[in-house]
Amino acid sequence: MTETCATQPGAPARPAAPAKRYSPIRSRWPQLVGYATASWSLIYGLLGLYWTFGGGGFPFGTEHDPLGAKISILERAEPATAGLVIAVLGLAGAVIAVLIARRPAWGPAGAALIGFAWTMAAALAVVVPDYRPLLAVVRLPMFLIFAPLGLTQGVSLADFFPAFLPWPVVNQILMMAGGALWAASAVAYRRSVRDACGNCGRTETPSGWSTPARAARWGRWAVHIAVLIPVFYALTRWAWALDIPFGVSREELEKEARESPGIWWAGAMLATMAVGGAILTRGLVRPWGEVYPRWIPFLRGKRVRPRTAIIPASLVAILVTSAGLMYLRGSALGYLSVDAQSWGMVVPEFFWPLWGVALAAATLAYHLRRRGQCRYCHRS
Repeated sequence: MTETCATQPGAPARPAAPAKRYSPIRSRWPQLVGYATASWSLIYGLLGLYWTFGGGGFPFGTEHDPLGAKISILERAEPATAGLVIAVLGLAGAVIAVLIARRPAWGPAGAALIGFAWTMAAALAVVVPDYRPLLAVVRLPMFLIFAPLGLTQGVSLADFFPAFLPWPVVNQILMMAGGALWAASAVAYRRSVRDACGNCGRTETPSGWSTPARAARWGRWAVHIAVLIPVFYALTRWAWALDIPFGVSREELEKEARESPGIWWAGAMLATMAVGGAILTRGLVRPWGEVYPRWIPFLRGKRVRPRTAIIPASLVAILVTSAGLMYLRGSALGYLSVDAQSWGMVVPEFFWPLWGVALAAATLAYHLRRRGQCRYCHRS
């Protein structure tokens, strides 16, 4: 029966307006992310034009980013040339992102679009940034944790932040955000052409590797790798804090301690944070990663929301991958020397890209195990 609503006495009844269906913004992200990506690219394209014609604030090159010498992949960039490249890629990327958002049919053109999207995602998220975004994220919380415990004698904020978030570092963080948008656009596009659910990615015929049982198996291997690498890194830094020349000569250990008092304790604190992250990574395959254990006040016995683990783990995966690629690049270009007397300085960091990939895989496996039935397509 059609519902009616009253009007004036004697007036004919009229149908009631249908109730509006609430659609949360997160349910519409597959339709909106392409336009968000286009907006980001347009802004950077316009900035590229601004820098090309002499505008200030160019964030690359040693003249504008002196701390990027020998660590930034764009240390030799000049505004006139690099700015033009940024303008072309940004403006072209805005157009391509709109095409992706409009969901053209799959084919050679579609393959080119998704290839461009993934290339932009990788370049912006892990290739162009160096290790400074990672330092910005982890060092201040680490100092705030250890300072009240009296474990930071001789270590000041200057040991943690040679320069606190200058514009070139903020720009790298913004580029990482752009890379995440490009990756999300590529995922949404791929799901669309596969006739999969835009929110969960499931199709009528599920992929064997993405079932919870299969994800649990390969996810364990990914967790093992993502735990061992930061522990290996931490062993070297803890040894140096204890005046043990593990992976470095005694002369180098004492020289660094004289030139930068407190540097090894700062490194040990960062190593402790890395091990803490490794312990949390174990939670991706342990029961306490799904239900809070008894020793956590106020939360014991409550269900762990998946995003509580997925968001920070994904962020760390991106940060350590970009930092590790910087070390590999520095070694390939001859900026970093590796020998039997000083391998501990850089060799542990060479494994960081593998750490990032393994952590990303472990996080994906955790998501696949815990996502449950999709609230939009009702597949499980």
